[in-house]
Amino acid sequence: MEINWMEILITILYAGLGVILMLASVYIFDLAVPYNFNKELKEKNTSAGFIMAGIFIAIAIVVRTVII
Repeated sequence: MEINWMEILITILYAGLGVILMLASVYIFDLAVPYNFNKELKEKNTSAGFIMAGIFIAIAIVVRTVII
């Protein structure tokens, strides 16, 4: 079995790009919405956790579509 190193490298680069785009999108979302999600998450607010999870899932779907 032969390992294709170029495909592995491209996969790692796409994964890194996806993570960077997700973090940048969440940062932009935090700037746009006047709500302190970090404070609410530290106070164990589950609704803020669900909102952040939904944001991450939605951004991941968009980033996956753009990259592929």
